[in-house]
Amino acid sequence: MEPQLNNELRGRLTKDGIQIHDQSDFAGMHKAGHLAAQILDEMAEHVFPGQTTGAIDRIIEDKVNAAGATSATIGYKGYKHASCISVNHVVCHGIPGDKKLKDGDILNIDVTVIVDGWFGDTSRMYVAGKLSRKSERLIQVTHDSLMKGIETVKPGNTFGDIGHAIQVYVESQRMSVVRDFCGHGLGRVFHSQPNVLHYGRPGTGAVLEEGMFFTIEPMVNLGRPETKTLADEWTAVTRDKSLSAQFEHSVGVTADGVEIFTLSPAGTFHPTYG
Repeated sequence: MEPQLNNELRGRLTKDGIQIHDQSDFAGMHKAGHLAAQILDEMAEHVFPGQTTGAIDRIIEDKVNAAGATSATIGYKGYKHASCISVNHVVCHGIPGDKKLKDGDILNIDVTVIVDGWFGDTSRMYVAGKLSRKSERLIQVTHDSLMKGIETVKPGNTFGDIGHAIQVYVESQRMSVVRDFCGHGLGRVFHSQPNVLHYGRPGTGAVLEEGMFFTIEPMVNLGRPETKTLADEWTAVTRDKSLSAQFEHSVGVTADGVEIFTLSPAGTFHPTYG
């Protein structure tokens, strides 16, 4: 979902309009991120051939409510669901529905929760049934590209460094990085500056500073990078109908590096782990 500035942002803003958070704010982000990641941990058993994405979404909504949290996506610009579920060639913003998963389908589940006013935003890949070799490789490359991007996060580096690390790795694997969507700032708002591109040139873009919070969420296609948005005005798909995958973490810049707010409590962020 596209970034937007929000006049509720508090505290110091950089010249690029990026909020710098206090050290005390990290705890709130960890709490929100932990819940979002825990819910995704618990969804693995609900992904199987014959299951519908609508049923998965209802389970997610129930888990959010049971935790005393709020879904950030229900009611956002008219959206009606507690998750986005993107299957196969759907790049992002897939709307849950009645279509049943088939054996070998891959899917991204994206969840954002609000806990004590803080937003926890994360997504990861799942597999219904048996994983094909090409899907396995796509998922692995996408996961590794996210982690390579996160490895560049530290004060003094730039957002261009993040995008460059992701792009160079993905393209070295003969896959493509989606240009039409990006990561975003977050904290006590869902979307804010900066736009976190998953491609770029080193040394360009805003300079990273301690206290910045944002998502990194590369979308990687087996084919070409171009996408199109369907008539529902949400669902984005690959133009060439090639498979697409995505992983997303919410992170914060520390004095000497990075903290990941959305680590999997069960260690199952990657679908073949655990």
